[in-house]
Parts: sequence; structure tokens; C-alpha cells
Amino acid sequence: MPPQAVSKEEIMRTAAIAMTRERVDTTRPVVLRNAAAADAPQAGRILFDAFAAIAGQHRFPADFPSAAAGISLVEQLIAHPSIFSVVAETGGRVAGSNFLWQLDSIAGIGPITVDPALQNEALGRALMRAVLEQADRNGFAGTRLVQAAYHNRSLALYSKLGFDAREPLSVMNGKFAGERSPQRPVRPAAVADLQACSRLAAGVLGHDRQNELRDAIGRGQAMVVEEGGRITGYTTGIGFFGHSVGATNEDLQALIAAAPRIDGPGVLVPTRNAALLRWCLAHGLRIVQPMTLMSRGVYDEPAGAFLPSILY
Repeated sequence: MPPQAVSKEEIMRTAAIAMTRERVDTTRPVVLRNAAAADAPQAGRILFDAFAAIAGQHRFPADFPSAAAGISLVEQLIAHPSIFSVVAETGGRVAGSNFLWQLDSIAGIGPITVDPALQNEALGRALMRAVLEQADRNGFAGTRLVQAAYHNRSLALYSKLGFDAREPLSVMNGKFAGERSPQRPVRPAAVADLQACSRLAAGVLGHDRQNELRDAIGRGQAMVVEEGGRITGYTTGIGFFGHSVGATNEDLQALIAAAPRIDGPGVLVPTRNAALLRWCLAHGLRIVQPMTLMSRGVYDEPAGAFLPSILY
């Protein structure tokens, strides 16, 4: 079917809208400040709108199911004592937000969002610089994030800011079709498991995520897998905001098989781990979208099996 003709009036109207948005973007000063609880409704709606708009443009599913889900997440992030929250304000209203997760020795960034009506590189860059400066002030050895691989503008921005692409990821979701491994029992993690899990993470990742794991234990979401009475893997949740570490792929498989559900858009599987990717595909999971793990500062190539979270 040939494209429909566009009238001169429509072209002029579109140009006028674009010019108006450009004037809004370039003439109104941007103020960056710490986020407050009262910002959550606006910032949460922008979070939902921004991710839905970008995903829709590229024909991928949205990361969040509703504005209410976005608001709830932002409320939790602003309230968390170890998360640095910043908003961009222009024309007297919130125009975007960003978050720096400061729980352990490596800091995680995100989610970063800008109002779709005010999309331009300046706002995103300002929000990124705010959290990177915070990370530098606090002496973090490295900062990391996970980027939607279909979003070229964010890849360009993060690369300009010093981030290196480290790991291609496949977000996977679906109904798991398989059985638990009797050789690798899975149970809820306890505070007493922290030391063993930290040693495991340090051996595989080069650093531990003890405080993040402690938080997940407190929420009742963390699980450990054992072999021969020894902890060989753990997870803070199978899904977007959880990460997992295992001595082998079999440990991650046991954790995935035991998960009551996959949270959010899916679990992030390193695409280079072909054996694990094929196992997931053979057990009912499907690839939802590609993503990229990126780092700035210290990065150790993982020496074992792992599933990153949407942060890293």
C-alpha cells in the first residue's frame, strides 16, 4: 500500500509543534535537585510514559504495565536510604529523574527517564552527570547500567560519558516448563548465608553485593542453591531487578526452575552464555528484547555463571 499523502497544512502544523518543543527545550533553564517524596507522582508517570514511548517506537513491549507501577517504583527508590535520587525540573515541573544505587562497592544507575515531550540530549546528559558526580564523590570503584540495545540514542550518550559495552543480554520470559533438580536443592536465603554468598560473588564477579542481598533476604525474595550441603549459587530474585550468581550454569538453572515467577519484563541472560540461553529456550522461555550491560571504571570479566539485574 503506498503511503498516504501529507497535506501542506499538516507539514506546517508538525513543524510548528517541533519549533515550540525546541523553544521549550532550549530557553527554559533546567534545575537539578534531590528528589522528594512529593515528586513521585510526576516522576513515576514520566517513567511509565518514557519507557512506553521508546518501546512503542521500536515495537517492543513496555517495561512497566501502568503509570501506577511507575509511581510505586519511584516512591520506593526515593524512600530508600542507599539510593541517590535526582530530578530535573524545567518550567516549574518535573521533566525527568535518575537514580544511583549505592548499596555496595559497585554503583548501579537507573532507571533514567525524560518526559517524552522534552526529549533532548541535554536533559538526559544532565541527569547522568548528576549521578556520576555523586558516584565519584563517594569513591565508587565503578558504575554500571543496563541499556536497551534497540535505543541508539542512549547507547551514544552512555558511550560519550565513558561507559564501555561489556555484555550482550537477552531478556527472557514465559512459563517455565521443567522440573527442579534433586541434586541441587533450592531454599530461602537467610542472613547466616551472607558470608558464603559474598565469597561466591567475589569469586565470580570480582566484587560482592552483600547489602543488596541483605535487602532481598529482608523482603523474602532471596534464594540459595546447594550441592552436597555447600552453597553454590544465590539469587535476589529471578527477574528484572534481581541478580543471580552461580558456580556453574546448573546452579542458575536450579534457581530459575525453583522461582515461583519471573518478575517484570523478564530475566536477563548473558547472550554469550549459549548453553544457558539454549536451556532457557528449551524450557519454555522466549527472548523478549536485547539489552547491553555497560560499565564505567573497574570491571572484572565474570569467572562463572551469572544473571545481571537491570542495574548490573
